[in-house]
Amino acid sequence: MPTLQSATDFPALNAVLEHLLTNAQNTLGSNFVGAYLQGSFAIGDFSEFSDCDFIVVTNVDLSLRELAALQQLHKDIQQLPLPYWPINIEGSYAPKDILRRWTLEPRDPPGETRNETWADPGMGGSPARCYPFWYLDHGSDTLVRSEHDNTQVVRWTLREHGVRLAGPAITQLIEPVTAAHLRREVRETIDIAIASGLAMPMFAWQAFWVGLFCRILHTIETGRVTSKKEAMSWAQASLQERWQGLIKHSLSLRKGDDEQAAAPADERHIRATREFAVYSRETADQMLAGQ
Repeated sequence: MPTLQSATDFPALNAVLEHLLTNAQNTLGSNFVGAYLQGSFAIGDFSEFSDCDFIVVTNVDLSLRELAALQQLHKDIQQLPLPYWPINIEGSYAPKDILRRWTLEPRDPPGETRNETWADPGMGGSPARCYPFWYLDHGSDTLVRSEHDNTQVVRWTLREHGVRLAGPAITQLIEPVTAAHLRREVRETIDIAIASGLAMPMFAWQAFWVGLFCRILHTIETGRVTSKKEAMSWAQASLQERWQGLIKHSLSLRKGDDEQAAAPADERHIRATREFAVYSRETADQMLAGQ
């Protein structure tokens, strides 16, 4: 287990994580189980422009007192006199019994039954499906109920590669996630993404969708979660030639170049991305049928 001073390659991020962990432990007391990193800092291919994804595991869901204190903590973190990282962490507070395995039951937290009009603020307005954790989006200072991190992908990443900041080995808290579970979930993600309308208000979003579909296809191919870099390298070597220009264009997005990221997406590439989504759905089904 790394010390917080060496948890990542970035001293400013380590300072943010130390502030988060120390105050979360003080707030939660005996309700605190552990804290871990997932996402790019677990799988690899992170940079000084990445988001840092965390999971804090609790014995039970947050009480009103704990929630209020943690809401204030995340507002305070954004005021830390440190570059970049105070507004670029994201993650969830997950009850251990819910995190242990993915399930549709219980769907709702005690006393918080969600009706058909509920829209997930961390999932583009998706309807209720499984248990929502208390979730902090990157750039936000407010925890919201969201199913964003209640996925097989997050569980697999944590169990196989998670970085332990505090608490027991994550393998004690999460049951193994099979390749079949991963493949089924990411195939469903294609349908969810297409149903969302694939909004591309700027180049960053157009590049995001291409990267997402490459990662989904690579997970179906390999039965594991990989980095964007590894998945897109595989896609360039494995997918049809007609998609290579689109993938290359999406890879041209330079991390940290806010002006490039915010530039309007080109209509030609928007159309190609929507076609790539349909191709990915068809290809995923062919791959799954052959396994």
